[in-house]
Formats: sequence, C-alpha cells, structure tokens
Amino acid sequence: MGRAAHCPAMTTPDRSIFDLGHVDTWVFDLDNTLYPAEINLFDQVDQRMGEFIARELDLSFEDARRLQKKYYIEYGTTLTGLVSFHGIEPEAFLDYVHDIDVSMIKPSVELDALLAELRGRKIVFTNGSLAHAERVTAALNIGHHFHQIYDIAAADYMPKHEIQAFEKFVERADFEPTTGAMFDDIARNLRPAHALGMKTIWIRTDHKPGWPKTSPDRESDDKSFIDHEADDLLSFLKRLNNNNSTP
Repeated sequence: MGRAAHCPAMTTPDRSIFDLGHVDTWVFDLDNTLYPAEINLFDQVDQRMGEFIARELDLSFEDARRLQKKYYIEYGTTLTGLVSFHGIEPEAFLDYVHDIDVSMIKPSVELDALLAELRGRKIVFTNGSLAHAERVTAALNIGHHFHQIYDIAAADYMPKHEIQAFEKFVERADFEPTTGAMFDDIARNLRPAHALGMKTIWIRTDHKPGWPKTSPDRESDDKSFIDHEADDLLSFLKRLNNNNSTP
C-alpha cells in the first residue's frame, strides 16, 4: 500500500478514499494523532512512568525504564504489566504519569475547522486517562467537537489493541462498527477495529526521528488491516473533506 501523499487542493474526487463515504462515526486516538508527534509531549509521560515505577517497585531508574519498555512491548501498555504482576493501582499510575505540562500544544484553528466540516459523530478513544484527554483537547481548542471521550478506565484498563476492549468500546459508544473509521498512530491498535468492520487510518510516526527502535509496530510487516496511511491527521482530513464536498 502506498503512503498517503501531501496533496494540493483537488478539483476531482480522490478515488483512494471513496470507501469512507459511508462513515458516520469517526474515532480518534489522542496522543501523537490529534497533535503532531513532533511536539514530543509523550517524552514527559515517558519520564514520569520511569519515576513512578522506580519509586513504587524500589528500582533504580534504569531498571524501571527497562521494565517499563518490556511491559509496553509485551502488553501494549506499561500499565497492563504493572497491574497484572505488581498490583499497582491504575488510577494512581495514570494520575502521576499524566501530570504534565501541555503548554506546548497550541490551539489548532486548522484542525478545528476540519473537524467542524467532517460530517458525523466524533469520539476520542485513548489508552490514557480522561483527564489527560480533556486537557489535550482543550489545549487544541477542539474539545467541543467530540461527543464522547472513551479512556482506558472505561475499558476496564484493557489496552485498545485487545479485541475485548474494542468490543466494549463499540457497545458503550453505541454505533455500528461497519459505519465507523478509526485513526491511530500505533498500527496494532487498528487491528481489532478492522476485525469488527471499521475502516482504519494509520497516522504514521514510525519513520520519524525519535520513534522508539523497539515498538509494537515493528513486530510484523503485516499491515493488511490498515486501509489508509497518512503522515499526519491534517493532510488526511483535508483530502477527505475535499473528496466529500466534490460533486
């Protein structure tokens, strides 16, 4: 599958995204999807995860970081491993790691306009916390577009690459998955969405500077569950909205 290109304003339909014309529920990951990965907001979260693990498990920071990455790779979230093997209270972990400075995220007039133009219901689905999602969407000045924020607590702390988490999400959000589309920067989070019949859009960050050398997206070359790829959300939404407005 070719990577989505940055395209100028188009006067003819973009046939590559014709298969999204039926979508009436748009599901967005939060971190590194709604805002550019280059902001590196997650660096703060990453640091605080190491601090939390070192303190709670009485480890050196270096050992804590190794355990953190191990659980992330194996289970999709560090939290899953900490809860399963160490009895860590998930709320305490989430409160600590998301107590970060989001001031580097600025209001996005462009994203605000693109979301306003996108027809249908819009939902945030994140492995982070509700409070974190609310702070980030408020900083972007786009919170008013979302009908619902579905966080990891709502999924009973199951990471969203697990099919059970996605089934629970679809049930609670009350939509028909075959009329939905999902945006995420982590490819494997899109696998259950595709399995349930949703269209999937991978916001690629794997080729950008600073991307971890070890990551769930490097586990396999199989990307058959991805319908579309884009280097950033804004460029894809421009193409999509232009396509929808073309007679």
